[in-house]
Amino acid sequence: MTGRAEACVPFGAHAIPYAPGTLRPSGDPVAADRRVLEHYRLWKASFLRSGDEAGGRGRVAVFTPDAAYPFVAEAQGYGLVITALMAGADPDAHALFDGILRHVLAHPSVNHPDLHAAQQDAEGRDAGGRDSATDGDLDIAYGLLLADRQWGGDHGGQDAYDYKALALRRIDAVMECEVHPTTRLTKLGDWSSGRFDEVSRTSDWMPDHVRAFRAATGDRRWDEVLDAQLSLAGTLCARHAPATGLLPDFVVDTTSGAPGPARGQVLESPHDGDYHWNACRVPWRLGADAVTSDDVRTLAAARGLSRWARTATGGDPGRIRSGYRLDGTAYGDPGSPAFFAPFAVAALTENEGGPAAEGAADEGAQDWLDALWARMCASPPDPARAYAAGVQLQSMLVVSHNYWVP
Repeated sequence: MTGRAEACVPFGAHAIPYAPGTLRPSGDPVAADRRVLEHYRLWKASFLRSGDEAGGRGRVAVFTPDAAYPFVAEAQGYGLVITALMAGADPDAHALFDGILRHVLAHPSVNHPDLHAAQQDAEGRDAGGRDSATDGDLDIAYGLLLADRQWGGDHGGQDAYDYKALALRRIDAVMECEVHPTTRLTKLGDWSSGRFDEVSRTSDWMPDHVRAFRAATGDRRWDEVLDAQLSLAGTLCARHAPATGLLPDFVVDTTSGAPGPARGQVLESPHDGDYHWNACRVPWRLGADAVTSDDVRTLAAARGLSRWARTATGGDPGRIRSGYRLDGTAYGDPGSPAFFAPFAVAALTENEGGPAAEGAADEGAQDWLDALWARMCASPPDPARAYAAGVQLQSMLVVSHNYWVP
């Protein structure tokens, strides 16, 4: 594969600054960029499949050995976002992005042609119902907006894509099929109905994506989505996790006027109401928005999560566990990047007042961020753990100040 159009926002340029006062790892930013690039190369080697291994000529897909099927929507969304952000450092980034996009476009949801069928088997055939997963569609649409900013709508050739047009269609489809018309909370997918119509996954609350969708479409309903997500996040923390700020994997009864954490298994496991393998991404999602938008709501939430984790672990990232009750009681094993990496993003906000105010870092905050960064740098991607590797790499992109919102 060879690169094509030059990147508008090349990796390593740090061309789009974060909110004033945002922390960054100590040391040389160029050295930090090199560490991200090293992890990216390992991620590519471990998880990208092409050609027949991805279901056809010219296609690329992110392989997920730890998922129910070899190719899942969540991973393809991660792949699009990662390759768009790595343009300028990887000469193949543009071609890889288009290859993943070909895979996505070849597998539309059975319920809407502009959403992605969430699962494919080893032969590249749709599996598991051929319907969508909201988190995958959100990242796919966001990746398309990144690509439009990065490379423009037409890079030449018969296979050129109009990224903006594709993004707008997918954003509209998400609003139509994956956003609840009354609560404005994201649903689980385009299949959600009955009792699942009142369930929302907190890790699908991606404020920076929602802001980008609002800017791209001019659709004011996205303002309602943003407010619904952040308002409910605040309510859940106040009522169920005042000492920790932790959110559950799944929220139920969203249309009842009294939404709350899942009680036992709703979709995936008995831990659906805990801070488990979905909600572990929340510090990353909220922190990424805080440092790029300077919104006091995501700032306060991310900073609270970081301070709780720093206190609970005594500043040792090695003590972050893979699962917590909302009161902070740990039950999971330590060591997964899916859990410790997102806290590094939240740690960016730990100054006096956070990014909204210039000032010295809270006592111990810089050491905490540096410890988390060192832990990530010393944790290369495990080829058997695509999920954790994808979360960690994207967290490293944010922490190294290489993230931006189109």
